[in-house]
Amino acid sequence: LRSFAALASAILIASCADSTATPTAPVDAAPSHDSGSGSSQGSGSSQLELRAVWWKTDHENVRVSQAIGPAGGTISIPETGLTIQFPAGAVRQLLTITITADENYVAYKMDPSGTTFLKDVQVTQSLATTSMFGEPLKSQLYAAYIADDNVQLSGNVPVTEIEPSKTIFSDLDPRLPQAQVWVIRHFSRYMLASN
Repeated sequence: LRSFAALASAILIASCADSTATPTAPVDAAPSHDSGSGSSQGSGSSQLELRAVWWKTDHENVRVSQAIGPAGGTISIPETGLTIQFPAGAVRQLLTITITADENYVAYKMDPSGTTFLKDVQVTQSLATTSMFGEPLKSQLYAAYIADDNVQLSGNVPVTEIEPSKTIFSDLDPRLPQAQVWVIRHFSRYMLASN
């Protein structure tokens, strides 16, 4: 029954999403053709540089910790509009997960760093708390994995992986983005970004 509910939710989300932004498997980011201020640091793999999306208002010390077990569960941060859904079987044993929001940018540090999941974990970011809300989308949104937890999110940010994601638009005005939904299979640091 849970599998059916998860499948129905995924179909509903996909049917509401922009048909031009089809999800793709996680990809290693291609080298950047931008000669901007960002620099590629860390792993030595090719990286794409994107701009992190800003919050509407700064979020100082916003963090949540919760235990997730083999039955699955949901973690939410109402202040930032984040919801993470862990399906049954995503973890083998009880795990305390801590999510910390970046103060200025729509980005999160997810611990324990290095955790991998046995099933896809769905992340939903409401755009109501971001600088994107109430405006037509000017460029594509990306859910991006940042391998270096210490990289600063100002200017262009070196991204290691682009995650499968969809932008959900308003039923009242299909030009206005409402949320971004993406899938992850491992932890550390993720951000919502545009090019």
